[in-house]
Order: sequence, then structure tokens, then C-alpha cells
Amino acid sequence: MAPKAALSVVEGFIESPELRRVTLVAGLFLAAWLVGLIGRLFLHRVVRVATRHTVWRWDDALYEHGAFRWLARMLPAIVIYYGIDILLEPGDGIGVFVRNLAVCWMIVCVIASLGRALIAFESLYSATPAGKRSIKGVVQLLNLALWIVALVLVITKLTHQSIGLLLSGIGAMSAVLLLVFKDTILGFVAGIQLSTNDMLRVGDWITMSSAGVDGDVIDITLHTVKVRNFDRTIVTVPTWKLIAESFQNWRGMSESGGRRIKRELYVDAACVRFLEDDEIERFGKVRLLKDYLVRKREDIQRWNEALGEPGRLPVNRRRQTNIGAFRAYAEAYITAHPDVHDRMTRMVRMRDPGAQGIPFEIYCFTNTVVWLDYERIQADIFDHLIAILPEFGLRPFQQPSGGDVREAFSALRDAGVVEH
Repeated sequence: MAPKAALSVVEGFIESPELRRVTLVAGLFLAAWLVGLIGRLFLHRVVRVATRHTVWRWDDALYEHGAFRWLARMLPAIVIYYGIDILLEPGDGIGVFVRNLAVCWMIVCVIASLGRALIAFESLYSATPAGKRSIKGVVQLLNLALWIVALVLVITKLTHQSIGLLLSGIGAMSAVLLLVFKDTILGFVAGIQLSTNDMLRVGDWITMSSAGVDGDVIDITLHTVKVRNFDRTIVTVPTWKLIAESFQNWRGMSESGGRRIKRELYVDAACVRFLEDDEIERFGKVRLLKDYLVRKREDIQRWNEALGEPGRLPVNRRRQTNIGAFRAYAEAYITAHPDVHDRMTRMVRMRDPGAQGIPFEIYCFTNTVVWLDYERIQADIFDHLIAILPEFGLRPFQQPSGGDVREAFSALRDAGVVEH
């Protein structure tokens, strides 16, 4: 009885059109899967060998970013699309549905391949000298537009509605779409402005105190800009924020080849006095001061001779000061310094005296923009200037410390002014 029962089941299965269609479709899907598997393996080997033996770089980029893989994934859909008409009648409901699914998958594969090609183009562009002007935001926007087109095409294929009708429905939902894609729209507009005006590139050092940014730009995308701060932390800033608020870009400094030194040295005002003749003679032997003292002596002599009789009084006469000699020495020192840029501004100026003494501002540019070298050069200049102050009878100003107070009280006790 068992063989007869099995035979009757097989005969019933063969006579059932629904089961036969399902079996044929399943067999078609299995055959498509096998074709896709073989095709991907074949294309992987052939395309890889072909790209390695060409001198072009674009084919390597397309392969590495998967553009060819997505094209290979279309093979099963192509087999199903043309095979379903052979196995089933053209008007069969299952056949129409399967054909639509195959078309949708081919649309997805083509769009994905185009998106990968855009990413490959962006990677090739970023490797060129002009690649510092990031186009990643534009590529991401184009990818988004491609997937929106793919979504519209898939929906129209599955629902059998016209594209115009679907777009009119999307137009009615424009307010909701604007709300959903607000950051994308703002980021796109900001990215266009940053790129068009060349305001930001990958590798630029930027500072933005409101966002805690002080470091190098490592990535520019449609929505965000990533910055690696000098403390090795990563800060992510919305792209639109760089347009809505101000930030400082140090690229101009890097491209100029010089970095500015602008620091003040405070001199105790109580040390300022006129120079004696023997001091002028001694300073005349200093190489950096020799020319200055000659010019200054001649200028003062002409001035005093023009005074006539009133010029005999010291109060009416011009005389050289130790602080003036120091200023001239400091200016000559940075002018002759080998690490100071000789084609940029170099000066030493005296600022307004205040509670902290007389500030001398050293203003010049180093001939390097490397941070470590810049700090070394700046430290060497101020080390020398601070150490040379006593030679001019000057001393740096600083607030009294606890040790100064103790020494003062100790001196008063030794003098008997105060008791122990």
C-alpha cells in the first residue's frame, strides 16, 4: 500500500498547477543563486587580475570599494528576470511578482555600484594635491540622492503607480521631509560654502573655543567635521556650526612659513636710569649695540648743541638710558637671530607702564611653523633677554613671593627694626 500511496501523491503533485509553479520558481531561484555564486567567483578572479595588470588607478579603486561586486550581484536577478518567462506563462501572477522583485534588485545593485564608484572617485581625489579640499560631503549627498531615486523606482515598480503620482505625494509631505532632513540640508549648504570659499581642508589646524576645538581637521563629511585636538581627543562639530559661528584657521600661518612670536617681558621701572660715560664706552664694544650707540651719540650731540646756553643744565639735555640701550639690543638681537624670519615684521616695542612694570613686547616670526621648533626658538630668545637684563642695570619685574617677604623681615630683624 505504501508504494501506491507515494505514487498517488507524486501524481497529485504533478497535476497541481500551484505546486508545480512553486517548484519551478524555487528551482529557478536555486539556479540563479548558483549562477550568481559562480559569477562572483569568476569576476573576482578575472577583475582582480585585470586591475593589477593595468597602469590606471581608477580600476583598482573601483574594485577595492566594491563597485564590481555589486554589478556581479545582478546576475541572479538577470537569470530570474529572463528565466521566469520560460518556466511560466507571461500573465502568471507569481511570474509578474517575481519579475518585479528581480527588477527591484537590479535597481538596487546599479545604484549601489554607482554609489561605490562615487566613493572610489572621492578616494582618488583625496590622494591628489587638491584633495585637501574635501568633497566627501558632496559625495554623501549624491549617494543620498541616488538612494532616493532607487526608493522611488522600487516603490513605483511594486505598486504599479506612476512616478508623477508618487512625486506629487512626496511634494505634499515636503514639510515633513524638510524636518526629517533638516541636518542634511543645513550640512549640504554649509559644505558647499566651506568648499566654494576654501574655508576648510583636511589637515587644517583650527580653533573654536565655543566647541572646545583646538587641533587638526581629520575628516569632513556631509553632517560633521572631525577634529583631533592636540590632547589626542576627537571633537565632532556639525558642519553648519562652522558657518553659523566663527572659527580660526591657522592654514595661512602654515603656508606663510613663519609663526608669530608675540610675548611681553616686564622690566622693573625702578631700575631705569641714565647711562654713565664709562657704561656707554663699555656698551660700544658690544657688536649688536655699536652702530646704534654711534648714531644715538651723534643725534643727542646735535640736539644738545642746538640748545645753546640752556643745554648746560643736565635737566635740559638729552642722555642715553639703560632701558633704551636694552631695547636697541633686543631689536638687534632678534634681527640677527638665525631662526627669526627675515622677510616678516621684527620689532621690540615698549608698551604702557603699569602695575607690573614696563612691558617690552617682542614681535617677530620664526622661520619655521613646526610647533616644537617654534617653542624652542621662542624660549631661547627670552632666555637670553632675561639673562642679559643685569648687564644693562635692569631686572625683570615679578610679584613678591613668600621667600621675598621672609628675606625682608629677616633683614629688618638683623637691623633691629623689628623684634624676634
